[in-house]
Amino acid sequence: MQNIKGAIRIFAILMALSCAFYLSFTFVTRNWEKKAAQYAENYIAQQNIADWIKNKASGDASREGIIRDSIMAERMHFFLYDSLAGDKVYLKLYTYEDCKDKELSLGLDLQGGMNVTMEVSTPDIVLALANYSEAPDFRQAMEKAVAAQQSTTDDFITLFIREYKKISPTARLSSLFAGQLKEQNITYNSSDEQVEAALRQEADDAVERAKMVIETRINEFGVAQPNIQHLKSTNRIMVELPGVKDEERVSKLLQSSATLEFWQTYEIAEIGGAIDAANERLKVVLGYKKDTALVDSTKYAPVYVDAKTKEDSTKIEAAAKLKLDSAIRVADSIAKADTTGKANEPNPIGQYAVAGNPTGKGPMVIGVLTKDTATVMGMFRRPEVVSILPQDLRFAWTAKPEVTDKGAPFVWMIALKEDRRGGPVLDGDVVTDARKSYNQMSGNASPEISMSMNAQGSKDWARITKENIGKSIAIVLDNNVYSYPTVNGEITGGQSSISGNFTNKEADDMVKLLNTGKLPAKCVIVEKTIVGPELGDEAVAAGLMSFIVALVVVLLYMAFYYSKAGLVADVALLVNVFFILGILSSLGAILTLPGIAGVVLTIALSVDANILIFERVREELRDGKNIANAVADGYKHAMSSILDSNLSTLILGIILYAFGTGPVQGFATTLIIGILSSMFCAIFITRLIFDWMLKKEQNIAFSVKATENVLRNKNFKFVEKRKIFYAISGIIIALGVVFYVKNGGFTLGVDFSGGRTYTVRFDQAVDREAVRSALEKTLEGAPVVKTAGSAEQLKITTNFKSSEVTAQADSLVNAKLNEGLKAAAGNTPYKIMSSVKVGPSIANEVIGKSFVVVIISCVLMFLYILFRFRKWQFGMGAVAALVHDVLIVFSFYAIFDGILPFPLELDQHFVAAILTVMGYSMTDTVVVFDRIREFLAGKKDGVGDNTGTINYALNSTLSRTINTSMITFFVLLAIFIFGGETIRGFSFALLIGIVIGTYSSLCIATPIVVDFDKGNKATA
Repeated sequence: MQNIKGAIRIFAILMALSCAFYLSFTFVTRNWEKKAAQYAENYIAQQNIADWIKNKASGDASREGIIRDSIMAERMHFFLYDSLAGDKVYLKLYTYEDCKDKELSLGLDLQGGMNVTMEVSTPDIVLALANYSEAPDFRQAMEKAVAAQQSTTDDFITLFIREYKKISPTARLSSLFAGQLKEQNITYNSSDEQVEAALRQEADDAVERAKMVIETRINEFGVAQPNIQHLKSTNRIMVELPGVKDEERVSKLLQSSATLEFWQTYEIAEIGGAIDAANERLKVVLGYKKDTALVDSTKYAPVYVDAKTKEDSTKIEAAAKLKLDSAIRVADSIAKADTTGKANEPNPIGQYAVAGNPTGKGPMVIGVLTKDTATVMGMFRRPEVVSILPQDLRFAWTAKPEVTDKGAPFVWMIALKEDRRGGPVLDGDVVTDARKSYNQMSGNASPEISMSMNAQGSKDWARITKENIGKSIAIVLDNNVYSYPTVNGEITGGQSSISGNFTNKEADDMVKLLNTGKLPAKCVIVEKTIVGPELGDEAVAAGLMSFIVALVVVLLYMAFYYSKAGLVADVALLVNVFFILGILSSLGAILTLPGIAGVVLTIALSVDANILIFERVREELRDGKNIANAVADGYKHAMSSILDSNLSTLILGIILYAFGTGPVQGFATTLIIGILSSMFCAIFITRLIFDWMLKKEQNIAFSVKATENVLRNKNFKFVEKRKIFYAISGIIIALGVVFYVKNGGFTLGVDFSGGRTYTVRFDQAVDREAVRSALEKTLEGAPVVKTAGSAEQLKITTNFKSSEVTAQADSLVNAKLNEGLKAAAGNTPYKIMSSVKVGPSIANEVIGKSFVVVIISCVLMFLYILFRFRKWQFGMGAVAALVHDVLIVFSFYAIFDGILPFPLELDQHFVAAILTVMGYSMTDTVVVFDRIREFLAGKKDGVGDNTGTINYALNSTLSRTINTSMITFFVLLAIFIFGGETIRGFSFALLIGIVIGTYSSLCIATPIVVDFDKGNKATA
């Protein structure tokens, strides 16, 4: 026994030293960051720098603040990463960067930044591996698999193979993929299973390559402590970027495939006749119907019909062969209404043109407003129009918009010419280096991108430029034309440049994209969370306040209720918190606001083991045992309940970690670590302290006079009154159903519904209905607008463009949101504090996972109880109580949704709350079941039949149950009040759940066991 105690003592000391070591890195980095901030402040305080900032801001206080923040960040980065580069700043062993890697990092919700989940397009990968097959069966299977992705959580490869086998049951996959999968040892004789394995390996490798490209881009961007992970068994990459503020710039940097191409072009004079003919064909094909009351060509409603007469067809064919002498006349005829025919005849293409080619030279066709580009491109892609145009003609838009006289942005349509292979004349793979330079010829030294090519590229570039003297070569990146310079002579040496009225920042970003290489497949952001730095600071303050309040409440309560023994529990609690933070730091975990909530909740759960032990010790003391024997027997008899209750909660924590993502996973991490640490501290640390106190012959009190007999000798008829409890629960659930129907269902968080959510803070209270009405006009539908804590802060959720996950869609939604907010707010300033975007694929997956998690939890709880108690009735009682608790929480959410001044949404946080409630309820239920098992086994004499025995057992646990519940409730109340708006709905669900869990463990679970047991004779 002494050897075991010695080993525990040594382990505790080593654990404390290890935790102190890992936590020390956090203090070291904080110290150096304070020095860096002071250095930056001193730098900005210099007169010449201060004057420069004021001049740059031109009297705009807001802009001056932004410039100051930018310079502060740059100077701090210089101090920490440049001036300290390589210096051993701690223990003469660790650099600042080493310390930063080992510190206890804060999540984005605590420091601000950007969290995105990127999805690598598996359809693009499969298409490439099939060598872009045009086989009808393959194409049909691809289309059906893409469509099926919207309604299932199965991965694309599974869906594709399933659909392909439906369409062509006897076909072998190797016939499609053998040519491109030779390196995977796939032949035309390979089985479907081998091909499927190879496809999955290629898809996984593509995600890893994409991850490497993204890592390189982010490193070039200069983000401190980025976190980039391939989410295993998926085609997704999670990217966390602390401190990032420029959302649009980073989104473009991450999603750009960086596919660089060099294209030959058509001169407008070469294709002018064909385009004019296409315009004529569209007039007939679209069959514009004239409204005689209106003469404006934009008022004509299109009716889709074919040419009706032979005469129409003849005219169309004649127009197709038309060659105009002047390219300027062609541009004018497109940009203006055609006056050669009937008056006011509509002009299909021309009605969208805001500019024509001003010189009649070069590849510019027409200028089109950015909002109309899809419509115009759709016209040129109609089969009736494609048949008129040259087969090697392609169109692309310029990357950087120009502005009309009225300030509207427009882009140019550029005529590209395919080479004999049907693509660009030269691929960007030949570029070996890209760098920013300045074009001194422009007069204002505008930035451009200079590029160098490899040997083969230099040779091809010389040939291409020689063949295209006097013509334009278009430089295209990700299907956007950045420049189309005219070739004046053969270019040797492999040098070229891209010019396009770039800003310095745009030029820097393009250099980074070109130097880091292209992505192996299209990547899109399917989930995005942005937290502003102000909200992060508020979250830190809220989390810290809730932690301090909860800790103080628990320390005072334990000291009051259990006297000197309570002080011992307080010491163990402080050690427990120290261990949790140290372990988190050693694991490189990131502390989030839900993670802090997990630590705070662990504070409450950690004293549960002490309460179980102390209540047992008090029972032994009442039986007349001396203090030493009472302590020993108290620990012994409480051990079964402690292990069962903590292991059941641990199982749920592991499930939460396995199926959760982001903040939910952070909560699960701290909960799991907290459970293990609290068990060690409650069982071993307190025992070591008690043994030391007994050795010193100190008096150990386990209660004060006021608490000595609290809840003792009670005889509540829990089993006899079970029908009343069933009725109460039934009424609450029925009310929940009524309000569910009345409210039209639950309010789904963006995690479940998909779409975008914004937290917007105004300088003063605004009319919520006015905001909703204004946004309904700009967002093409009514968004959900709810108060988030106060009348000055709103949470806005919209499905506008929810199925589109492109950077362009993000920009459009942000623009429309701000348009509506400005209309509603008037002169009231506002700020978007945070935003969340969830694509449809993520939302479907989250819903599917949530159902799976709850079902798995119930099954595992049943199996665990069955294993521990050897009777299925106990397992069914526990599971029935879990289902009861979940239904009651759902009911309260339905009843109070729209009444309380904060959103009650079903999202990932709600699922985490439900699982936590299930864990707590199971803890209570297991303790009660354990005491029933003990009593039924005959360890107590003088009890009557089983009903009386069970009632006696329930009443004997009241002191422990109520004490733990009160502590947990007050801890959660601290989280609810001080924890901030981000987790208010989460903490509200926990508050309800704790009360319901306590109620169900006494009034539902055990009575159900009695009802399930035939003859009302539960046995051990």
